[in-house]
Order: sequence, then structure tokens, then C-alpha cells
Amino acid sequence: MGLTIGVDVGGTKIAAGVVDESGQVLSRARRDTPSHDPSATEEAIAGLVAELRTGFDVEAVGLGAAGFVDADRARVVFAPNLAWRDEALREAIEQRTGLPAVVENDANAAAWAEARFGAGATEAQLVVITVGTGIGGAIILDRHLVRGRFGIAGEIGHMAMVPDGRRCGCGNLGCWEQYASGRALVREARHLASTTPETAQQLLDLAGGRAGAIDGPMITAAARLDDEAALESFRIVGTWLGYGIADLAVILDPGTFVIAGGVSYAGDLLLEPAAQAYLSRLSGRGHRPTAEIVMGRLGGDEAGIIGAADLARHR
Repeated sequence: MGLTIGVDVGGTKIAAGVVDESGQVLSRARRDTPSHDPSATEEAIAGLVAELRTGFDVEAVGLGAAGFVDADRARVVFAPNLAWRDEALREAIEQRTGLPAVVENDANAAAWAEARFGAGATEAQLVVITVGTGIGGAIILDRHLVRGRFGIAGEIGHMAMVPDGRRCGCGNLGCWEQYASGRALVREARHLASTTPETAQQLLDLAGGRAGAIDGPMITAAARLDDEAALESFRIVGTWLGYGIADLAVILDPGTFVIAGGVSYAGDLLLEPAAQAYLSRLSGRGHRPTAEIVMGRLGGDEAGIIGAADLARHR
């Protein structure tokens, strides 16, 4: 096939691009997400597709949606940050654009891009973990995306890590993403800056002296200035991340874990404590091969666009 359009639909923005067979994005566009109105969201998607088709012969559209997608890649069963509830998204977009469409979970789409064109391109057994506000994930075995019986496989952020732990937006307690996500990183940094401000001087300077104003980019910047509280926040979150990776290794035994998503831009600040915790927690450690843990090579929006477009190409 030739050119396809990939669309990454998030709770606040919709990013789209025309993608060729080698995974190169030839043209890009984006709009805000009217997240409380399903029809307006579909219209925004269709508008982006119409804009991007100008000057390109496009054959299909792939949609990466932040939610549970059914086994037929047609309906969004549930989207926690959008108003979609059992939404027939594929049919709606095909009617609005006149192009065949495929719907996939956004983390699956981004993971597929890393598997095809990024950090996992040489590995047939792969788990991609997207660490952003929460944790998403995707499982690729023998170069096939594992979607499960109902299409909802890979929701690894909702593994129960701590019995009766922090309440999660999914309704359960103690989910992994409550301890190893961007939100968890900010929670740890704000707590340390409030309770031991002497350890968070650079961090508080960046936040104008207000612990409640600390955000993820500030924590990364302060950690690179050797701010003790910022470094400790990464150690805590990275350790939880490594513990979850060790559990996944026992179940899936992949050759590589790829860490993607916004928090992965911190690089070794996150990767080093995660790798140490993984090796310390792995069942049978010292007597079994260990998976490689690497950072993703494609940016967040870029990976979602490329993966969704490639899934549409091979629908």
C-alpha cells in the first residue's frame, strides 16, 4: 500500500500525520480535542484528515484512541478521558471521510511504531511500556500485537501492585500507575519539597517557591542540576517501574522492554533505578537470561501517528 494517515486521539489534543511505508511522517496537523462531545471529536478528526489529504493520495486512516478498543478494531468500548462509551468510531470516521479506517488503543499504536521502526525493530518478543500521566502498554510476541480475546490486552498500568493501596481512576486500589507514572513522580516531588524543602532548593526555585506548582519537566530539570529531592523522586518511581517490569518478565519473558511516553524523556534518571530494581526483583535472578530495558526512539505523538498509520496500511 501507499500513504496512510495516522491519528493520535488524546484527552486534550488530536495529532495526525501522513505516513509512508518506511514510517516517515510527510505532513502533520493537530487540533484541540472537544473531549466532552463525541460528535465534535469525530468532526475534528475528519477535519484533520481532509486537511492532510490535500496534495497526497491517501488510502486509509488509522486511529489511536485513548481507551479500550474492541476486538474488531471498530468500537471504543470505554475512554476514561473522552466521552466515548461503546462508540462506533470506525464507522463514523469512514462515513465522514470516505476512507477505510482502523481503530486501535493509543498505547498499542505507539508500541507498534516502536516495534516496526523504532527501538524494538530487531526484537520479535517485546513489551512496550508508555510512562506518561498514567501507564499504558503493549505486548508484541513473534512480531504480532497481542490484543486478547476482547481487544483489551496490554492494560498493564492497572496491575495491582499494592494491596489496598492508592485509589486509581479505574476504580481499583494499588494499581501500578499510581506508583510508577508521571503523576506519581509529581506526587513524590511535591511531597518531598513540602516536608523537606532543604533537599529541594533547585526544584522550588523552578516552581517559584511553591511545592504545589511543581510539574514533570521541572523535576527532570532539577534532577539534572543534582537536586536531591528530584533525584529521590526518580529513584522512587524508577524502582516501582522496575518492580512491575520484573513481574511482566516472569509472565511474558520478552527479549526487550521499551520505555516510551513523556516521562521517558528523562532518560537514565528513570532507566537506571528501573533496571536496578528489575534485576533485584526478577524471579530466578542469576540463573536466567535477562531482558534488555531501553528507551523508545520515537516521540510520543510521533509514535502514535506512525503506529496507527501502519496498522491501517496492514489492516
